[in-house]
Amino acid sequence: MFGADRQSIRRYFIDCWRKRLDGQPLEPLERLVVEVLLEHPEYHPLLGSPEEAIERDFPPEQGHPNPFLHLGMHISLREQLASDRPPGIRDLYQKITAKTADSHETEHRLMECLGLILWEAQRDNRMPDDKAYLECIRRLGQG
Repeated sequence: MFGADRQSIRRYFIDCWRKRLDGQPLEPLERLVVEVLLEHPEYHPLLGSPEEAIERDFPPEQGHPNPFLHLGMHISLREQLASDRPPGIRDLYQKITAKTADSHETEHRLMECLGLILWEAQRDNRMPDDKAYLECIRRLGQG
């Protein structure tokens, strides 16, 4: 889809943004990427400096989130919601969004659960736990 390595993934985001700025037609996945990019104007200057964007590291200790990870998580969530995978995520998302009245904020909340579940899976060298993921999201909806 994006590529197998950090540089090609980042280049894909940059290319999508460039196509949007140039008024070129976009493929469906490119439209999704641009939709998420439009919601994050704080990343636009970085995308305007492709070589810096491709090579730059975003170590957590510097206190700046990795914009490509952040954007990628939005895209992953939107794909999960579109396919309702894991089953039930769309309903939970809609319930939380009804309370927050802000779909973007809801995505940010769900990204906390997604990040946790992916980190646990990587740490334990296993597949992500869909049940734990949905339970984490359910707890968000109760708060």
